[in-house]
Amino acid sequence: MQSSTRRQATRQKLYEAAVTLIAEQGFSATTVDEIAERAGVAKGTVYYNFASKSVLFEELLRHGVGLLAASLRDAADGSRRAGGSNVDALDAMVRAGLVFIERYPAFTQLYVAELWRTNRAWQSTLMVVRQEAVTVVEDVLRAGVDAGELSGEIDVPLTASALVGMVLVAALDWQSFQPERSLDDVHAALSRLLQGRVGGG
Repeated sequence: MQSSTRRQATRQKLYEAAVTLIAEQGFSATTVDEIAERAGVAKGTVYYNFASKSVLFEELLRHGVGLLAASLRDAADGSRRAGGSNVDALDAMVRAGLVFIERYPAFTQLYVAELWRTNRAWQSTLMVVRQEAVTVVEDVLRAGVDAGELSGEIDVPLTASALVGMVLVAALDWQSFQPERSLDDVHAALSRLLQGRVGGG
C-alpha cells in the first residue's frame, strides 16, 4: 500500500513538472531530463513510471481531464442533493469548471491547445477523455429535457460541448487578460448567460 501511495505521489510530481514545462516551452522542446529535474527526481524515475515522454503526456491528459470530469460530476451531484434543478446543476458545474481552471491553469492551456492538433500519438486518448467530461454535462442536459426544464429542441451533444468550451475559453481569457476579476464575478457572468440562453429564464 505504501509503495503504491509513494508511486502515486511521484507520478503527481512528474505530472506537475511536465505540465508546467510543456505549457512554458512546448512539448517538443521539453526533455525528460528537464521534467526529472523540475520534479526533483532521477531521470530513471521518469522511465520507471512512464515508458516515454509521449506516454507521460498521454497519462497527464488522462489524469487531468479525469480530475475535471470528477469535479463536474461532484458539483452536479451536490446541487441535486441540495434540491436544485438540472439548470442549478449545470450552474454548479460551470463554477466547478472555473475552480478547476483557476487551480490548474497550465494544464487547461495545454488541454485546449492539444484539442486542435490532429497529428499527435495521443489524439485517440484525448478524444476519449474529452468525451468523459462532456458526457457528464450531456447527462444533466438530458435530465433537464426529460424534466421539462429545458427545451426538447436543444442539441444535447453540441450544447454540452458548447458549455464546456464556454467555461474553458472564458476562464483562460479571465486568467490571461482579466486576472483582477474574482471567480465569483466570472461565475456570475457565465451564470447569467447559462440561465438566459439555456434555461430560458
